[in-house]
Amino acid sequence: MKTEKVDKRQAILEAAEKLFCETGYEGTSTRQIAKESGANMAMINYYFGSKEGVFVEIMNERIAGFASQLKIINEDKISALEKLHRVIEGYVNRILNNTAFHKMMHRELSLTQRPAMYDKIKDAMSHNMQLIDRIITGGIEDGTFNKVDVRMVIATIMGTITNIVIAPQKVISCSNFDLNDPKDKKMIKERAIAHLQDLTTVYLTTKK
Repeated sequence: MKTEKVDKRQAILEAAEKLFCETGYEGTSTRQIAKESGANMAMINYYFGSKEGVFVEIMNERIAGFASQLKIINEDKISALEKLHRVIEGYVNRILNNTAFHKMMHRELSLTQRPAMYDKIKDAMSHNMQLIDRIITGGIEDGTFNKVDVRMVIATIMGTITNIVIAPQKVISCSNFDLNDPKDKKMIKERAIAHLQDLTTVYLTTKK
């Protein structure tokens, strides 16, 4: 019985994520989520309270997954630069493996009509920001990195990846490039990782 409940809860989250990606938050109703997941409205209300609750839980699960990855990287006995390079590789792979979700998230978080939902997600994301901040700050403190604006470095990394997802034509001249094509996706992943690793290495370690 417990397994059935867990499965139904997960089915709701998977169905909702699919619908949010396809039609956006406003375009998705709890009735559609119920129909897509094979659940009923009472189950959605029981597990999540509302459509907003479903959306926030999807975001929290994504954020928590990356947090676990960051924690492992942070605890590894490797240099600050190696840690940052692993963060970049992990972040690029996570985002480009699900571009539809990232586009949807970026679109929803850019809107202002749901400040309460935005604040909940922002609070959850702040923990991951702190972990990346700690890696760069640690490199500055041990003399590995130059003294830099840490949050600007993080924004540069994340902003570059988001730009690739939202507007790939800015970095790809090929007119038939398709982020959903495995070959094209592999190519852009490798380019993004190499560029961001080179960029951070030069900026953080070249002595002035």
